[in-house]
Amino acid sequence: MAVGRRKVSLDPVEGDWLFGDSRRRGNGAGEIVALVSDLAGCSATELQTVMRRSDPGWGTDGLLLSEVDEAYFDESESFVTCIAFRLHENKLTLEIDFLVDHFDDEDEQERLVSRILAPFLRRHRMAVIGSWMNSGSTSPPWVWHARIGFATRNRTLDALYQVGLDAIALMDALRSGELTRETAGDLVRGGQATVLIGQPEGSWLDAKSQHYDLSTARGQISLAQSVTRFCNAEGGGVIVVGMSTKKVPGGEEIRGVCPVPLDKGIVRKYEQALEVRVFPPPDNLSVEFVPEEPGMLVLIDIPPQPEELKPFLVHGAVVDDHVEGSFISIVRRRGESSIPITAPMIHSTLAAGRALLRRGELPAHNEDQGSH
Repeated sequence: MAVGRRKVSLDPVEGDWLFGDSRRRGNGAGEIVALVSDLAGCSATELQTVMRRSDPGWGTDGLLLSEVDEAYFDESESFVTCIAFRLHENKLTLEIDFLVDHFDDEDEQERLVSRILAPFLRRHRMAVIGSWMNSGSTSPPWVWHARIGFATRNRTLDALYQVGLDAIALMDALRSGELTRETAGDLVRGGQATVLIGQPEGSWLDAKSQHYDLSTARGQISLAQSVTRFCNAEGGGVIVVGMSTKKVPGGEEIRGVCPVPLDKGIVRKYEQALEVRVFPPPDNLSVEFVPEEPGMLVLIDIPPQPEELKPFLVHGAVVDDHVEGSFISIVRRRGESSIPITAPMIHSTLAAGRALLRRGELPAHNEDQGSH
């Protein structure tokens, strides 16, 4: 259920902070502790104003967050999450904590944190403005902090909190190697493609050691089929061009990074091939080049697609080793294998659509688009 706008304000007499109707007090250390649920619908700009106006000791040092009611708080502060809001140079920032198993140099680790988080945060118009190791960490795993800057305008605290959770998940994925489509893509963007080594190709991951030959119809169809396999799957997928694989029992496993020659123009060639060969156009699909010495990787990120767009079709097919340009092909992913969508499945989809048209649940014709 959507939550309406809730005001963030300060009680100048008691020193309490108000999140809508919720009243929160300090923890005795110059910080306010609020529940994560308090953040819904609250303005980041208002929180920044309240923090700037607070008297010393009334929460100026930060807003800590808890997922448990204050009746269960204790002096250890173990109840707080790994995300907090703090002022830095009089601007509201988001701070996250995560674990690091090993590092050789603190400066290099700081650069690594920024490099990994930068592509993810850029999509949210945010950036790392500092990271450091917790001074209390004396043995691995070390606690590491990152401070994230952003403009507060039109931001809500709950949305910012979710960005913090996703950033922590990204750093945890780097540490554990337990990947999802989202974290794998962001780690490749952040220069950490090696974390994919040892990962099996499967329901959401595919790798190629060389470019698709986009100068030929066969190569364009192969690319289009690779993409539509994930478009027609439930969870989308990621394709990385520039990584080698090896056959293992049950499929293929990524074994190494083998960058393809640097060519920034190749991205547009991939996009053009997909525009010609795939119908309908996939939602929010991205093709990106990622620098990787001595060349580059190509990252194709296919988010989960709306069911009403499926099945995705490929204009062209390879039949008995011959390219049939007038054919269409439809494939989907099941585990490691790519299987064709059968004629009965296509027929059942068309029949269902006709039934909806007959009942008037789908428009028979879109006048804005004209006849086809």
